[in-house]
Amino acid sequence: QVQLAESGGGLVQPGGSLTLSCAASGSIFSISSMAWYRQAPGNQRELVATITGTDSTEYADPVKGRFTVSRDNAKNTVSLQMNSLKPDDTAVYYCNADVRRRPDGPFFRYWGQGTQVTVSS
Repeated sequence: QVQLAESGGGLVQPGGSLTLSCAASGSIFSISSMAWYRQAPGNQRELVATITGTDSTEYADPVKGRFTVSRDNAKNTVSLQMNSLKPDDTAVYYCNADVRRRPDGPFFRYWGQGTQVTVSS
């Protein structure tokens, strides 16, 4: 089995910064893309940022220029550096990873349980 665990959420004032981390563990042969999503109360889950196995990144328009996604392939981790946070960034943040569990196997997408980020004064 594969598990993803997020950490780093919390309460921060508007304009502040926060870094989220996500570690994948278990039966992992390789990971291709990793991503961060978020879901605010009453809203659908939305994509925040993605990073491929070759470190190509994409960001949702609301976070461009403020958030940075990065990964450590040796540790199977992905991080999200969030700067200039706004109240609209308040949400539960989830990471996912497309994991291959054996050399000839398919990729499956696994999700973490989420971590709460609250931006408020």
